[in-house]
Amino acid sequence: MSILSIDVGGSHVKLLLSGCLPDEARRADSGHDMGPWQMVSAVRELANGWVYEAVSIGYPGPVRQGRPAADPWNLGGGWVDFDFRAALERPVKVVNDAAMQALGSYEGGRMLFLGLGTGLGSAFVVDGVLVPLELAHLPYRKKRSYEDWLGESARRELGKKEWRRAVADVSCRLRDAFLADYVVLGGGNVKHLEELPPHCRRGDNDLAFLGGFRLWDGTAFHAPDAEPG
Repeated sequence: MSILSIDVGGSHVKLLLSGCLPDEARRADSGHDMGPWQMVSAVRELANGWVYEAVSIGYPGPVRQGRPAADPWNLGGGWVDFDFRAALERPVKVVNDAAMQALGSYEGGRMLFLGLGTGLGSAFVVDGVLVPLELAHLPYRKKRSYEDWLGESARRELGKKEWRRAVADVSCRLRDAFLADYVVLGGGNVKHLEELPPHCRRGDNDLAFLGGFRLWDGTAFHAPDAEPG
């Protein structure tokens, strides 16, 4: 089956067709004015010439039962209860964007994914089963959350040295809590880590596309919350 994998972000919407190389991905600007209809319009224009039978969407917010549960803070409104299947005229699976990148990063066993970006994305994959998480706003230190210590604003406020210490500490704590075999650190800010904490691997944003393809590969992976949207 030919799959169109869409990664929706606060700055760009990126898409790739299965069978294409990552450097063939197409993108358009997003931003605070982009709602679901604007996203669909951009996708239709970008995907011109590509033939696809199904669609995967990595959404920058919480997802329940294959649908956005809240509007993202960095995009426009109207995402909750939007009918992506009708708008795109294809079967659609929607998952949190961190969960989609986690699925693309998975190499077996028990894997915890932490997305170091503007905020903190998280997901867990165990024996091929994808479990989206929302760890960002749990309390961590000094009455501040994990996201307050690991997000972009923390990196700027704390400085690289202290921020790296926090990343290493949180990675170790959460790996122990989830009994994970390894932790994948993804997101744009992973580039600021010169050395990775123990039992951690470096992620790649392009792996989100692979995660989108794997959502439809029922022989190897199963995402129980990724029902057609």
